[in-house]
Amino acid sequence: MRDPGHDDLRQALQALQAALAPHTAADWDVPAGTLDWTCRDTAAHIAHDLTAYAGQLAAAPDDAYLPCDLTVRPQATTAQLLQIITAAGGLLATALAAADPDLRAWHWGPCDPSGFAAMGMAETLLHTHDITRALDPAWRPPADLATLILHRLFPDAPDGEPAAVLLWCTGRGELPGHAHRTGWTWRAARD
Repeated sequence: MRDPGHDDLRQALQALQAALAPHTAADWDVPAGTLDWTCRDTAAHIAHDLTAYAGQLAAAPDDAYLPCDLTVRPQATTAQLLQIITAAGGLLATALAAADPDLRAWHWGPCDPSGFAAMGMAETLLHTHDITRALDPAWRPPADLATLILHRLFPDAPDGEPAAVLLWCTGRGELPGHAHRTGWTWRAARD
């Protein structure tokens, strides 16, 4: 199986927009699924992480995250927040497209561009899932993208329907024959 890249991240961003754009008039100040964050805070978190991953790839630090944060202004509308996610994802996709496959940047160890692509996809799709718990409970991450995330970040994941396995791996769902996860980590670092 191939590792994920910039085009896969762009597909994840399209899935986010398709899932969330119809709900911009909804109340985004309610909790996002089981998170302590609101839907609005969760969306801002997606944009923050995508921007941080782009910065890591561009600067290629080898021992820490760059000491910067994305701040979404309180007066930003929900539609603008989705534009901010699109912009942040575009920055990461551009950085991924330009990155040498041998580049390593810090994310709890040396992480290659495919790890940053997979993390960007995971943050986008998992937090879209969290937000949709309040807005459109039937939404699930696309199976093809979930498969790529599992391959790259959860190589020991059990077999099963990819979206269900991804949600289980991250403590967001049940998987028959497996205990509910209350803690988890993904493996993005790669020497």
